[in-house]
Amino acid sequence: MKLRRSIVVLMSAQGQPAPDIAHLLKATDDYVRDVIHAFNDRGFDALDPKWNGGTPNKIDEQTRDWICVIARCDPRFLGLPFSGWSLSKLRDYLIEVGRLVSISIETRRRILHERGVTWQTSKTWKASNDPDFTSKMRRILDLYDQPPTGGRVICIDEFGPLNLQPRPGKAWKPQGKPVRLRATYHRDHGVRHMIASLDLTTGKIHYRIRDRKRSSEFLDFLKSLRRRWPGQTLYLIPDNFSPHKHPTVRARCQANHVELAFLPTYSSWLNWIEAEFAALRYFAFNGTDHQSHTEQDTAIGDYIRWHNQRARPKTGYATNSKIRHPDYPFKAA
Repeated sequence: MKLRRSIVVLMSAQGQPAPDIAHLLKATDDYVRDVIHAFNDRGFDALDPKWNGGTPNKIDEQTRDWICVIARCDPRFLGLPFSGWSLSKLRDYLIEVGRLVSISIETRRRILHERGVTWQTSKTWKASNDPDFTSKMRRILDLYDQPPTGGRVICIDEFGPLNLQPRPGKAWKPQGKPVRLRATYHRDHGVRHMIASLDLTTGKIHYRIRDRKRSSEFLDFLKSLRRRWPGQTLYLIPDNFSPHKHPTVRARCQANHVELAFLPTYSSWLNWIEAEFAALRYFAFNGTDHQSHTEQDTAIGDYIRWHNQRARPKTGYATNSKIRHPDYPFKAA
């Protein structure tokens, strides 16, 4: 600001008219004339702007903190008949209880933002009821962190059901012209199921698509994994789906150097392949409307081949997560 005022005075001393100075500085004629008159009256002291700090806050810090406390609480605890605040309902409540005479919605939003209170979606969670939760979780994390020498750690799970239906998604399109998908569909083609494995050594996905997901299909898939890596002990990480624990599956694994490290109950988040399934769903399914299982199977195969060409070894699972803390609580999955 001081430099700007100095330029005005200097150009005026050189004989430049006020409109030309204002045009050069993209200012108003009145601003230029005020600076020149102030310099003529007070000299160089006029080059220092007199900051007044703006209008003082009408809402003190204590009241701002109180606003955030009310925003974080459940309105039903205050005897109100709704489960969440909108900015307008919050403003009306603040005025009604007499803590504020008037407050705009924008002021309310700005106060919350300054104190780190944001509008967030509620999330659900389910605690594990597995009595061996801690030991199972530690075993899986150890396999992730330090794969056994001469062995291969493989995450395995089912993905599906693969039915044919329009799936909403997002895409870059001209404003106001989203992609339209049919709203109704009929399940005339049945469903299929995909069983897949994630090899942590390479980061590649191997999969099969079948009409059913019984223990026999799971066992056939295990045989294909066994043939893929002969001579190595396989450490498989599956969930607690009953076909995974079938006696024939257990016997086959025991006889062929395959160890099953089951997830704790309600802890699918520990299975590294779930992140790959999320990407598969996002990039191969969202925004599609496949008309046949052949078309859908092809889309899955194309994406997985693309993924495998760019795959990297999987390391560093949840390194900064609270699950790494020695005192991570039981039943907190």
